[in-house]
Amino acid sequence: MAEFQIAIKYQPPALHRSFLAMCFLLPVWSILLPLGFGIATTWFFLHLSEPVAPVAFVFSLIFLFLYIIGYLASAASEDKFIHVQKEGVAVPLFMLPYLSFKRLQPWQELRAAHLVKTGDKQVLMLTFQDDKTIKLNTRHLDNSKLESFLLALELWGKSCNRSPELLAFQSELQANASGTGELSYTHIWQDELSRRFASTSFVPLEPDQTLQHGKLKIVRQLAFGGFSAVYLAQRNGHEQVVLKEAVVPENADPREKEVAENHLKRESLMLFAVKHESIARVEDYFVEDGRYYLVMEYVSGQDLRQLVRQHGPQSEEQVLNWAIQTAKVLDYLHKLDPPLIHRDLSPDNLVLSNEGAIKVIDFGASNEFVGTATGTLIGKQAYMAPEQIRGKASPASDVYALGATIFYLLTGKEPKPLTPARPRQFNEKVSEDLDNLVARSTAYEMEERIASASTLLDMLQALAGNTASTNKV
Repeated sequence: MAEFQIAIKYQPPALHRSFLAMCFLLPVWSILLPLGFGIATTWFFLHLSEPVAPVAFVFSLIFLFLYIIGYLASAASEDKFIHVQKEGVAVPLFMLPYLSFKRLQPWQELRAAHLVKTGDKQVLMLTFQDDKTIKLNTRHLDNSKLESFLLALELWGKSCNRSPELLAFQSELQANASGTGELSYTHIWQDELSRRFASTSFVPLEPDQTLQHGKLKIVRQLAFGGFSAVYLAQRNGHEQVVLKEAVVPENADPREKEVAENHLKRESLMLFAVKHESIARVEDYFVEDGRYYLVMEYVSGQDLRQLVRQHGPQSEEQVLNWAIQTAKVLDYLHKLDPPLIHRDLSPDNLVLSNEGAIKVIDFGASNEFVGTATGTLIGKQAYMAPEQIRGKASPASDVYALGATIFYLLTGKEPKPLTPARPRQFNEKVSEDLDNLVARSTAYEMEERIASASTLLDMLQALAGNTASTNKV
């Protein structure tokens, strides 16, 4: 399962000039300096007893020192991404002198975030523990990424004091994103954040904590937020399993709480009935200390997001193969009585085994109470259909999610939320037929979308047949 992470490009003019300078000087520091070091060192060892030896030794040290400086300067000039993750903020190398040469700054050490305006320059100042501060000129940050960064500050920086100017700037970004004045994707997510984290005291389990009288031991957290969490756990001292945890908020309305608890039990029992070779098995269900747990099969392999990050966009033939396997799973789920909706289909939740088979993991279905009782979203927003964001998920929502996933696999880019996806715009190798299929799968209106997983499966198989025939020719 891929961890939450945002990579934000930040390359101020000085860093860009340094990069160009290091490119220009590349032959000097990467070829001439090592060559000079080698010659001086050889001369030193060949003339140890002669007066020239100390001179050769000094030159050898000078060449080595200059090479190390060149290497470090080159690495710093090339490192232009700020990585935002649940553990903290990982800064580029050139910022390390301002942060005591500590690359990862944990969220709990973030003390304040201010927006300072000087003329036409607008600087985001992040102050960490011991008054360590970094300054980011917002002009050199992409607005959509900056927007995500500010949301992450709100989500994870619980000890951070955000200035009124920063809050106003964040609101302005959201207003610009909406364009038409309607509720934008970011507004929707912002509302969900406030509902999700404002009043809960949910604290996830820590590594080495045990459940079921020591039978289950937490190894590490995989993901958490709102009133749920996912862990990698060890059962009976050796077997690895995935543990899903859900908590009904203590401050929920008593009737809503009862509905949520009953729904959790019903969904858990329903998932026990799911038996499919391409779906991670639900192996146990229990309640402990007022929290609800599902024990699920641990699937060893690489998820498709990790695969695309490492190897780039995949071929149409390969993507069709994976999409067909996934569509078969959705068709199976939707034909159950009652139908089961995955609600969280994305590249993160499709794991590729060593045999090339796709396995679907991490059901959102068992957490449906979050949507019914507290209004919290289930699923990754770029892969969520409009009706799911409105809390009305249906089988068509899974069709949308699969279409968005196909877009990512073909392009390596996140689909634009609430917008029909056209992979051919970013990858000209994608056929027009597949481009149209993805666009129909991700249509905004359900009436314009491909009707069902069964229909989508038939269309994918037909397209795969045509692609195979074309390749043979």
